Amino acid sequence: MNIERNNYTFMPEPIGPYVRVVKHNSVLYLSGVTAFGTLAQSESAAAKVKDIFSQIEKMAQAENSSLANIIKITAFATDLVNIAEVRKVLVGIYGNHLPASSAIQISALFMNDLHVEIEAIIAIPAEQ
Repeated sequence: MNIERNNYTFMPEPIGPYVRVVKHNSVLYLSGVTAFGTLAQSESAAAKVKDIFSQIEKMAQAENSSLANIIKITAFATDLVNIAEVRKVLVGIYGNHLPASSAIQISALFMNDLHVEIEAIIAIPAEQ
């Protein structure tokens, strides 16, 4: 079984007992990503989502993949009031590469001003 675990030097060290990404064969499984510690942490839900996908994109690129190869996302949100605004952001990010997706409303995240956490599963294309 080919399993690799990575925290990436360009990302902050996780504050809990987990790794940012587990790679199994040609698939990346990303732990939940938030806007924690970024300028977007205290901004709108749309700004948080943009920041989160910027982080996801960096991790995908580190593994020779991209946002176009997202298979599935699971989004956890403390409030779905701004869902229309967030959907517009997501359409811009996904383009024609729509992933499978789940959105779950939760009562809280580990900090009150985060509001959004996103997990992702991303394919790594075969080398051309």
